[in-house]
Amino acid sequence: MLQTNQLLIQLMLYVFLPLWGIAGFIDWCCHRATRIEHTSGLKESLVHSLMGIQMAIPILLCLLFQVNVLIMLICIAAWLAHEAVAHYDVHYAAPKRHISIWEMHAHNYLATLPLYMLLLIIVINYPVFIKLISFDWQGEFYFARMPYAHGGDTYLPYYLGFMALVCVLPYMEENLRCLLAALKQRQVKV
Repeated sequence: MLQTNQLLIQLMLYVFLPLWGIAGFIDWCCHRATRIEHTSGLKESLVHSLMGIQMAIPILLCLLFQVNVLIMLICIAAWLAHEAVAHYDVHYAAPKRHISIWEMHAHNYLATLPLYMLLLIIVINYPVFIKLISFDWQGEFYFARMPYAHGGDTYLPYYLGFMALVCVLPYMEENLRCLLAALKQRQVKV
């Protein structure tokens, strides 16, 4: 029988992480439908990529390394930074283009899933969290590889492939589309 921590890890691996990627893909579809390259443009597109990187770092750290105070601090800092950039993103984009109900729903998932995952990481690694908040940080600033792979040896390659298809490639396409539109617009002005 699986223990609670193992069930929570499975929940993150097979529900929350894929759902976050699917929400990112839906968000990209909404950007494409509103022709982001002609409205809020390259600046917003790069902000989207930044937010993806902000979440990719703690996800990869938690999949590859044992969670200690250093990794938990990185996770918390990345989540806070992601929240600040997400707020800026909507503040920047809202006056420039239509944000549909579908995009708002995607944003709900993109904002809440990282918080839920962070909270689950804290629950699963509660003794580390106690060290963090009690400033018992001695010997906690290192990267120790996980002795086993979360989800088995094939999980990480499959997850990275999935994320490449639903998030990395679409957002690279969005960046390129916005860059080309910006260059074309610049040529027209000259």
